[in-house]
Amino acid sequence: MPDEVLTIKEVAALLKLAEKTVYAMANAGEIPAFKIRGQWRIKRTELDQWLDAQPRGRGDEGEHDGEA
Repeated sequence: MPDEVLTIKEVAALLKLAEKTVYAMANAGEIPAFKIRGQWRIKRTELDQWLDAQPRGRGDEGEHDGEA
């Protein structure tokens, strides 16, 4: 089965971010994105891997990873 390819709008909705923020992240190389005919696209599997690799910030209220 081929990998699902997402648009900036879809990624923004998944990450609960503004589209403008996701565009900036793509332009800066902060997220795994590529362009097809000038339009940004992100593979779902690469986005999931990128998310898994992100450190959990201290600002994640209500979420605990067992560390004191």
